[in-house]
Amino acid sequence: MRSRQVAANRPTARPISPHLSVFKWRFTMAVSIIHRATGTALAFGGGVLFLWWLLAAASGPDAYAVFYSVARGPIGILVGVGLSWVFFQHLLSGLRHLYMDTGAGYGLAEARSSAVAVFAGAVLLTVLLWVAILSTKGL
Repeated sequence: MRSRQVAANRPTARPISPHLSVFKWRFTMAVSIIHRATGTALAFGGGVLFLWWLLAAASGPDAYAVFYSVARGPIGILVGVGLSWVFFQHLLSGLRHLYMDTGAGYGLAEARSSAVAVFAGAVLLTVLLWVAILSTKGL
């Protein structure tokens, strides 16, 4: 009986499950992870800001003036730029996933180039949006 317990406590030579440090980071992996993170950021961050805007609008002109001054200030613009990048990143990544759901785009070169295009497109669309906002509104 004692020999069975000793044998059960010995380490076995089973392979260890790979950890994140084993994997080599690739654009395709990053797009997938960032897609989840941007979805969470849009749901929570965008939701909180939208709720603040609604409450400020419903609370009267003084509360809305506070919201408006913060939104037009440097922190508000920084948050706006960040949220617009998050939106475009999530949008383009979602379109990439829809395309791949058709069964296309799984080749190594095509998957990598579409992942890079998602990052580049999100940055480009964010810059274009904020150039248009700042040139027309004069923030």
